[in-house]
Amino acid sequence: MDTSSTQAYGEPWYWDNRYTNESGPFDWYQKYPPLAPLIHLYIPSYNQRILIVGCGNSAFSKSMVDDGYEDVVNIDISSVVVEAMQNKYSDRPQLKYIKMDARNMSEFQTGSFDAVIDKGTLDSILCGNNSRQHATQMLKEVGRVLKDNGVYILITYGAPVYRLGLLKESNSWSIKLHVIEKFVAEKSSGQSIRDLTDPLPLDEGNSVESVLGTNPDVHYIYVCTKEPKVKTEVKNGEAAD
Repeated sequence: MDTSSTQAYGEPWYWDNRYTNESGPFDWYQKYPPLAPLIHLYIPSYNQRILIVGCGNSAFSKSMVDDGYEDVVNIDISSVVVEAMQNKYSDRPQLKYIKMDARNMSEFQTGSFDAVIDKGTLDSILCGNNSRQHATQMLKEVGRVLKDNGVYILITYGAPVYRLGLLKESNSWSIKLHVIEKFVAEKSSGQSIRDLTDPLPLDEGNSVESVLGTNPDVHYIYVCTKEPKVKTEVKNGEAAD
C-alpha cells in the first residue's frame, strides 16, 4: 500500500470513495467469533451499551447482536457507509449507525457507554497527518464517553512499545494486554501461541517479548478500564480525598 493512501486514512473522502467502490462486508484484523471469548469476559452483560468506533461495513456488530447484545451503536466518518449500513440493518433496532468522527463525539454525553470497541480505527488515524495529535484527541473522547469502570477494547497491530505510552498519556486507565494470532481461523489445528483470555504481564519492558518471542505474528488487544476520578469533599473548609 502506498504512503499517500495510508496518509488519507483519517480523511472522509478516502473512505467515501472506498465504500462506494467496495460494497461487500470487510472486517479489519479479526472477525467476531475468534474474539467472542474476550468480549464476553470484559462485556459480560448483554444489555450494556456498546460503541463501535470506525465501524465501516464490518459484520462485527451484527455478529454481536446475533450473539445476544442488545444495544450496539456504530459510528464512522464516512456518510456513504453509514447510509448503506442503516439501510442494510433497518430491521435491527439493536444496531444504530451514526456518521461521526471519533475525534469529536460531542453528540454523545459524557459517561454514556459501558464499552468502546476499536478494531483498526486508532491505527488508521496513526497513519495520517498530525497522527499523534489526532490519536490523542480520539483517545480522550473515548475516555470521556465511557462510564467509570467502562472498558475500551483496542485491537491493533501495535506492540506495547508503540501503543502503551500513547494510551497512558491520554487517560487514567488500568490496562491489560491480550494477544490473538493473525488469521486465527486459518490455523485451526495446532497449539495457539497463547490463550486469548490470559493477559500478558506488562510490568517489565521486555516481558512481552520474553513470553511471545520477537516479532510474533499476532494482533495485540489492549483492554483499558476507565479509572474513576477521586472525588474530593469539602469538610470544615478543607478539601479531603
